Amino acid sequence: MAGERILVVDDDESIRQIVSIFLTDEGYEVASVANGQVALDIVYEFRPHIILLDLRMPVMDGWQFVRCYRAAPGPHAPIVAFVAALHAEAERDEIGAAGLLAKPFDLEDLLNAVEDAKRTAHNELQAKT
Repeated sequence: MAGERILVVDDDESIRQIVSIFLTDEGYEVASVANGQVALDIVYEFRPHIILLDLRMPVMDGWQFVRCYRAAPGPHAPIVAFVAALHAEAERDEIGAAGLLAKPFDLEDLLNAVEDAKRTAHNELQAKT
């Protein structure tokens, strides 16, 4: 996990802080931003291994971010959607996310979602070779 980078995109500052502190303590390098536009501004420089993405945000929401991010040349990091909705699975499927983290979540669920996304990305990479 050393050197693995995670980008946290959520308009809720308290969620960004808690998630960032927790994942940093777990050994990840973490960057956090408040909306999809700022995420697009840094994603190609930061080059995250995983993106944790809230779908409902001001300025640029998660759906818009995903469209812009995936339209650019790859590779693309797997996305774990932060969702506080009744139809969370449908929203995850709509953006093709590698994982889903329903709000509110506990930190163990967060870690499991990150680990699952890493396995998914590894399996996809293996399938391409």
